[in-house]
Amino acid sequence: MYLFIDPLCAECWALEPFIKKLQIEYGRFFTLRHILSGTLATLNLTKRRPPGNIAQSWKKTASLSGMSCDGTLWTENPIPSPHIASLAIKAAEIQGRKAGIRFLRKLQEVVFLEKQNVSDENVLMDVAHSVGLDLEEFHNDIHSPSAQKALQCDLKITTDMEVKEIPSLVFYHCDEDVEGLKVTGLYPYETYVHILEEMIGCRPKPSQVPPLEIFMKHFKFVASKEIAVVYNMTLVQVEFEMKRLQLMQKVERVPVKHGTFWRYLE
Repeated sequence: MYLFIDPLCAECWALEPFIKKLQIEYGRFFTLRHILSGTLATLNLTKRRPPGNIAQSWKKTASLSGMSCDGTLWTENPIPSPHIASLAIKAAEIQGRKAGIRFLRKLQEVVFLEKQNVSDENVLMDVAHSVGLDLEEFHNDIHSPSAQKALQCDLKITTDMEVKEIPSLVFYHCDEDVEGLKVTGLYPYETYVHILEEMIGCRPKPSQVPPLEIFMKHFKFVASKEIAVVYNMTLVQVEFEMKRLQLMQKVERVPVKHGTFWRYLE
């Protein structure tokens, strides 16, 4: 499964709850590969659209998806060089696929929730430190031909697979004779499950979701919306369960502009 994203795309951020649920329930059937495909699109977007319009778009995405993103970033602290964030993700991936995914998630958090300028190298170094990367190696790799080449490779895959919009998910079967399927935009969770069924040829049985505390311990920092999607809960039910963990001093509430996030306390 190829996931085409831009780290500064609010709709890509809004897809996070569904990706988590897919990996938990059906991750044994697929391998997920993130492809950074929106760098040029983001550059063009910021040139074409006034910052206020982008801010309104983020606000709309946050209200519809439940995944908070603070669009005032574009009027208060706009990101002058979006491509640097993508280069940084490829630099993080040099330290391993999981390291790259951790870095991507944290970078999205500092953009959408904290409104930080992720074209600032000091911000990127802080992100790298928070997810446990080797800082010297990361700093060198951001400026290396390796990260540039990796990003160009992602852009080539985007072109070769004719991906024109983000987010997009492209499903490929290990049998090359089975035609791949591409889904662009945001859809209900069952849509992605149905595509998996088509690729596998049967209705796979979902794996059991872990206890909520184990989920929090693994992911560390998640939105109420992500918990609601993974556990088929309403936001009211999520609030009740998380307050219980809060009373046990297992988690802390982190208020954000749209909704709530929760941080696991080690």
